[in-house]
Amino acid sequence: MSARTLTAGFATLLLSGAIFGFFYAWICSTMWGLDTLDPRIAMAAMQAMNDSVRNAVFAPAFFATPVVAGLAAGLALRDGAPRAALAFAAAALVYLLGGMGLTMAVNVPMNEALASREVPSDIDTARAIWQDYSPRWQRFNTLRTLASGVALMLSGYGLVALARA
Repeated sequence: MSARTLTAGFATLLLSGAIFGFFYAWICSTMWGLDTLDPRIAMAAMQAMNDSVRNAVFAPAFFATPVVAGLAAGLALRDGAPRAALAFAAAALVYLLGGMGLTMAVNVPMNEALASREVPSDIDTARAIWQDYSPRWQRFNTLRTLASGVALMLSGYGLVALARA
């Protein structure tokens, strides 16, 4: 097995693990914590977090995961490891559709809609906005987390398949 193929496989595992962990943290702490707050504070906090996530630390895991997984698939195929190639290709596709695709189609537009709103001073209005936003956002976050977790498992399997090839 070539060093390039192994490097691409390990990079796929690292990136898919990073994005899975990022989405998972929203499930098990961030959103539950925000849901306990005054909805005006929750809205302002969510707006601030969504503003801050567009950065050079987040971008590689979010954008490069399917690219690197696709590269690992191609290299594995070239090196005569078809099972590894299939696993990495599946990881790329699952994340591209279920992780990145859902994010761009649902979560980002919801975040942009929330960002366009001024946080109301009236708590009842803020509560209605937050209750309309949070449960739906969390449902789609759970789906993208599951997809990212599947991509992570496929990446791990790809590495095992490389070792056996």
